[in-house]
Amino acid sequence: MTLKQLEEFFEKCKVNHLHGRYIYLDHISPLIDQLSSSLSIKIEGYSVNNNPIHSIQWGNGKTRILIWSQMHGNESTTTKAIFDLFNALQQHMFSEEFKGVQLMILPMLNPDGAQMYTRQNANDIDLNRDAKDISQPESRILRKAFDAFKPHYCFNMHGQRTLYSAGPAPNSAVLSFLAPAADPARTVNQSRKQSMAVIAEMKKQLTPLIPGQIALYNDAFNINCVGDTFQSHSTPSILFEAGHFPEDYNREVVRRLIFKAMAIAISFISNSPHSTYDYEHYTEIPQNEERFYDILIRNTSDADIGIRYKEILKDGKIEFIPEVTDMGILDNKYGHKEINADQYSVLSLKKEPFKPGDEIDIVLINNEKFSLKLTDS
Repeated sequence: MTLKQLEEFFEKCKVNHLHGRYIYLDHISPLIDQLSSSLSIKIEGYSVNNNPIHSIQWGNGKTRILIWSQMHGNESTTTKAIFDLFNALQQHMFSEEFKGVQLMILPMLNPDGAQMYTRQNANDIDLNRDAKDISQPESRILRKAFDAFKPHYCFNMHGQRTLYSAGPAPNSAVLSFLAPAADPARTVNQSRKQSMAVIAEMKKQLTPLIPGQIALYNDAFNINCVGDTFQSHSTPSILFEAGHFPEDYNREVVRRLIFKAMAIAISFISNSPHSTYDYEHYTEIPQNEERFYDILIRNTSDADIGIRYKEILKDGKIEFIPEVTDMGILDNKYGHKEINADQYSVLSLKKEPFKPGDEIDIVLINNEKFSLKLTDS
């Protein structure tokens, strides 16, 4: 299965109905209703606000993979890619490559948070910090699915902010992964080696598309995190993080890459269910580092200005609000967009200086206006 084939598959099965960052239950419910008999659909339970949480199963291979997305309601990129994958499965695109696996997918674990565009659920709980207490209905649904399905692998699908670089270089972390630790000592045991091997394979195959833009999350152990908990039960678990491709604020390019990453991972597991082949290459992947701003204004008459977008849900759409987050010497930082102030002052339209926390759409540099608004991507 080549990258060219994966690109052709994606173009044929992309669900155009799903677009942008704001994806919630009303968007996916009609798609679930349209899924063919080749996929088994079930309501696993209900959220705090009584919204259904679905599972979709496919395949009859010996190796079981449990996948869940939108545990954090405002992280929707992987959900889009999952519905593209459903489309591919219905069209029998991966019948040969995936014949060794069974898939159980919960495409939207936190429908309440998705509708509110919040990380937390309706009780303001981060479900990815609820693995030990299992205090929320959504957490109990996931744990029940884990206990009943008895997966051999878990894929924990997320999206990360634009601030991450892949190591210290000025490369945005377009995709990030993690083989979670199973204990405080971060022991590299058999299940973790298997997770590492899958990630190493994804990195190897995807590097030609995004060279130097694949990174790893910090692997400090936290039993409250779902991936760490499942890894501690000797179930190889993999964290997927959809990051930022330049100018891709709607995360459509990254959606395409997540689709390919999932296909590569599932195919690898299908063909080599217990493989630890090349797992050592996992440690060669650079770490996520917090080095990016959405906009960085350099060489001002005073301090560099780092600006990040706040994502606000308004009238059913996500607005990106530029906010000053840091001012100072930012030599070791980068901007997805950079502005050179040529030693001039950077002022508001009222010709006043800025301070951290200010929301700004337009700046004045030598009496020239620079818009900081995000154009449609």
